[in-house]
Amino acid sequence: MTEPPQTAEPAPVPDPPPPAADGPAPQTPAAVRRRAVLAGAAVSALLILAIVFGSRLLRDFDSALLPYAVATVFLAFGVAYRYTVWVSAPGARRLFRQGWRSFFSAANFRRAPTALPKMIATYLGLQKFLGARSHARWAAHQLLFWGCVLAALITFPLTWGWFTFTSGSGDGPGYEMRIWGFKVLGFNALNSIGWLMFHGLDIAAVLVIAGASYFLWRRMKDRGAITGQRFAYDLIPLIALVVVSVTGLLLTFSSIFLHGGGYEFLAVLHMVSVVFTLIYIPFGKFFHIVQRPAAVGMQLFKYTSRDKDADGELKTCRRCHEPIDTAAYVENLRGTMKDLKLDFDEWAEYCPRCKRVLRGNAYLTHVKKGFQ
Repeated sequence: MTEPPQTAEPAPVPDPPPPAADGPAPQTPAAVRRRAVLAGAAVSALLILAIVFGSRLLRDFDSALLPYAVATVFLAFGVAYRYTVWVSAPGARRLFRQGWRSFFSAANFRRAPTALPKMIATYLGLQKFLGARSHARWAAHQLLFWGCVLAALITFPLTWGWFTFTSGSGDGPGYEMRIWGFKVLGFNALNSIGWLMFHGLDIAAVLVIAGASYFLWRRMKDRGAITGQRFAYDLIPLIALVVVSVTGLLLTFSSIFLHGGGYEFLAVLHMVSVVFTLIYIPFGKFFHIVQRPAAVGMQLFKYTSRDKDADGELKTCRRCHEPIDTAAYVENLRGTMKDLKLDFDEWAEYCPRCKRVLRGNAYLTHVKKGFQ
């Protein structure tokens, strides 16, 4: 393979450049924590108000579900707190800002009106980027993802008193589903629609168990996964999902086949596992669920920048002159490196191959000099 023409290595920057006048002001950890606590308290208060008014001043609120509702309030606080801390980091803040700027850009919408819906469907819904790693991992992640989405769509509104199921005759089989007190659907509990309505959580549990079981098996068999995994970060989330799903299925099993035998114990066990999992979400691996939508904004920024620069205004490597990416994306990367006080942002203008070559040359010249 022919080597690209050699050029001089990028000159080191002698002193860190002064911060730009319009750049982000430095934030102390204490200030970030205060802002995060205020954000968490505000979101928790809004959720409490939504529960009170959405349940028609608690008339539709089931007191037996109080522990779940309290756990969702803690979940809201933790998500808002962690997200505020995350966005306060220079790299995440720039990604967040560029994503929203691309999202609200009228020019981007005129240029590519279907780009955002497609990215939401493929990046968030179908998660096609996982298929490039492994089709089995993609399928398992889909089972896990849609099982959790289905469970959340059913559990949260029921917990908050937004959804209610009432029987007009007192003992069925005709039921009405109401949202915020308004009837939206009437169904017969003995037909297929009624079965799906009352067993939606069981279906979600089966999907989650299938997906989580694959990942647990992989983490016990795959050498690469075993090498880098951590028990609290990688295994606890999967175990928690399996416990929540299994105890939920056991409640249905007890109700149908055991005539309620052991139901009280299983209900408490299920409640404890759900509450633990909800509180764990903001501070463990599950937090990537909250972070993922922000990445869609960055993908939209890259897509619209590439479409804008389709006439050939691509940034080329300073060494081999091969295209790297759009000029807007490279400049955004350089800005992020400057925010992080990384005084080698000019390396963003080199392609990955040339970076490896230059690093290797520098290593041979300065570290292994005289030992070739």
